[in-house]
Amino acid sequence: MKTTRILKAAALALTLLAGHAASAASVKFVNDSPPDPKKFAGYQWGLTFTGALRDGGFEVEAFARRALGGEAEILDQVSQGLVQVAMANVASPGKLEPLTYGVYLPYFFKDSAELDKALNEGGMLERINQGTTPKGVRVLGFYHLGLPAGVFNTKHPVRSLDDMKGLRLRALDKFQIALLKSWGATGTIIAWPEVTNALQTGVVDGYINPPLMPLLFGQTAFVKYYTDNRVAQSVRAIIASEDWYQSLSDDQRAVVTAAVAKANKENRAWLAKHEGILKVLEKAGVTVTRLTPEADAAFRKAAQSVYALGPLDAAGIAAWTAAKE
Repeated sequence: MKTTRILKAAALALTLLAGHAASAASVKFVNDSPPDPKKFAGYQWGLTFTGALRDGGFEVEAFARRALGGEAEILDQVSQGLVQVAMANVASPGKLEPLTYGVYLPYFFKDSAELDKALNEGGMLERINQGTTPKGVRVLGFYHLGLPAGVFNTKHPVRSLDDMKGLRLRALDKFQIALLKSWGATGTIIAWPEVTNALQTGVVDGYINPPLMPLLFGQTAFVKYYTDNRVAQSVRAIIASEDWYQSLSDDQRAVVTAAVAKANKENRAWLAKHEGILKVLEKAGVTVTRLTPEADAAFRKAAQSVYALGPLDAAGIAAWTAAKE
């Protein structure tokens, strides 16, 4: 079995290398979502982006999510120029430039528009790229998975911090584990493809995610409680090979920039269509809890304590604060 895996890995590497010497107008693009643009914001973003590239003269070969490996493998392939553009978790560019983690600081941005403003008008996307591009990766932007994230669980309604005690939730990273601990819960890092099984077997009791997620992945049979505390913006990154980007002509870069802008615009319109998602959750049998002002304040105050424990230092948080203001 080990030999088979090695042979498969070698075959994949040869396939990618075969296209590495192709012209700059050849793009290998990796999507991160199941193939349904109406349900999955990521797939819709990818369709719009690749369509605009093709209209602009690029040859695009699109790969389904996980077809070329997990998050670590995709980051490695992009940094080497074997894959030109891919959709990735925030941690991928975050490993190269910690400023990236600012996009999902708890209770930091009031809405998606404020985050977009900080990235673009506030110059944070440029600052992120100052750290990632010397390491072979350019961040083209971020797309929104759905409305701001809240807390799902399989056990009981969460109306206050006391209700978080005893819950074990899936976490994205160590920073989210610290956030859960500040609320009285515990966390464990689990890759998303393994989450459904983890919920069914009781390995975890829930997760932090936008309200659309259990509907998309058929989890409402056992994820029965949602707290709409809107703790953070739910975003993923669009990363590109810096070597590939630098090989483009000015006209080709303009096409890429326009394609990102078009996909972002469609993504924000997609987001607006899902404002009523909480009612859909309730119809699916999920109890939705909206916190009282006092309970919300308690969650926010507790979350502030993890800022000093996260990947951003005081200067990084100050930079994001200035950018959004």
